[in-house]
Amino acid sequence: MVHLPLVLPPVVVGYFLLLLFGRRGPIGGLLEEWFGVVVAFRWTGAALAAGIMGFPLMVRAVRLSFETIDRRLEAAASTLGAGRIGVFSYRHLAARAARDHHGVLLSFARSLGEFVRPSLSFPHSGETRTLPLAIYTFTQTPTGDEAACG
Repeated sequence: MVHLPLVLPPVVVGYFLLLLFGRRGPIGGLLEEWFGVVVAFRWTGAALAAGIMGFPLMVRAVRLSFETIDRRLEAAASTLGAGRIGVFSYRHLAARAARDHHGVLLSFARSLGEFVRPSLSFPHSGETRTLPLAIYTFTQTPTGDEAACG
């Protein structure tokens, strides 16, 4: 389930997010009713979609960092009297802190590329379009280069 955003087409992921987080969706309805937060067709929906698309890459990097920890060091810490929580907190968290930034950076880079999903994009002048489409539209007009950059 975690890797589905990587293998499904982006429009399908956006559609499922719209079903879940739309005003009539199971999660979106609760968010609007309890907290007054509307996700669909707002910046919050775009941020959620970007996070969902980048999340599998971060999970993969974190999992790989767990697998690289030397099990002999855990055994040595146990023989020196450290409990399970001590071994986890000092060994795993300290060792992972240096490596997990790779997963966060990879996820962030993917999120930049996927920031505006077609199904959850920003409304612009009464119409909904994605950022790449808006930039492309501006660059196709003779005076649109300045608008595309700013």
